[in-house]
Amino acid sequence: MIKMTKLCTLLAATVLSAGAAWAEVGNHVLRLGTPLPDAHPISQAAVKFAELVAEKSGGKIEVKVYPGSTLGNELQMQSALQGGTQDFSIGTTTTLAGMVPEFSAIDMPYQFRTTAEADAVLDGAIGTQLFDKLAPKGLIGLAYMEQGFRHTTNSTRPITKWEDFDGLKIRVQPSALYIDMFNQLGANAVPMTINEVYTAMETRAIDGHENSLTAIDANKFQEVQTYLSLTGHSYNAVVLLMGQPSFDKLNDEEMQIIRAAAAEARDFQRDLTRKQAEGLLAKLAEDGMEVNEVSPEEQQRLAERLQPVVDANSAAIGAEWMES
Repeated sequence: MIKMTKLCTLLAATVLSAGAAWAEVGNHVLRLGTPLPDAHPISQAAVKFAELVAEKSGGKIEVKVYPGSTLGNELQMQSALQGGTQDFSIGTTTTLAGMVPEFSAIDMPYQFRTTAEADAVLDGAIGTQLFDKLAPKGLIGLAYMEQGFRHTTNSTRPITKWEDFDGLKIRVQPSALYIDMFNQLGANAVPMTINEVYTAMETRAIDGHENSLTAIDANKFQEVQTYLSLTGHSYNAVVLLMGQPSFDKLNDEEMQIIRAAAAEARDFQRDLTRKQAEGLLAKLAEDGMEVNEVSPEEQQRLAERLQPVVDANSAAIGAEWMES
């Protein structure tokens, strides 16, 4: 009986403690947009984040998720965050380089060779310093997720060496760095937002594009592309962002919930992306793509060919960001 009384007391204290914590949490409905379809790990992580926020807030904070560029492309959503008409977005560090050039260090050709290297940098001091540079722009960086390593697809020929890029019209992210990279390889780089790419491939307005395996599959690009060449030319991180106006509306307890949910959603997303990537090569081949490896020797030649791009961009942002 004494043990039962103690247990009841403990449970009551736990409930009261949770109630006291939730009493500090107000009712909020927040909007989160992603540029990718429901099936992509980024959009799945957005849903996971929403679930975690609801759980941790006792249902008081609701995050509504809008995938597939429903709220606009990455740049449009970042602008909406700054203006306070949207609360969260998940987008690439590539687009952030337009307002904070130092973010381009992440996307430099062959900057990272493994996900462990990328995690160590992004979750460490460098990642924090980059987030600090967003604050004056009206954005709050909550967590680094990933697209992963980027490869090349096209419908003209397999890419086994850098010379095979010659003359191909390759869609790239709207980024000066990626434009320079693919022009340096002899391709004609065509900057384009992700929601335009399928139709451009289907109509042969472009020959191909570069992207992660998960993005290729989630957008069903295998339906309109023949060759998948594993160039692994860059690692692409994404960021869960919050707008400063939305941040300013939340108290400390509410932001603790948001940050804790963001960290858990980050781990969920990375794990999901990496597990999916393991099986995607076989799936994409089954779907009809001709998949080819690019040898380590040819990847090294690619890196050497792209070194002038690295040098020019390193000089622009400061060599210390590359040395870190």
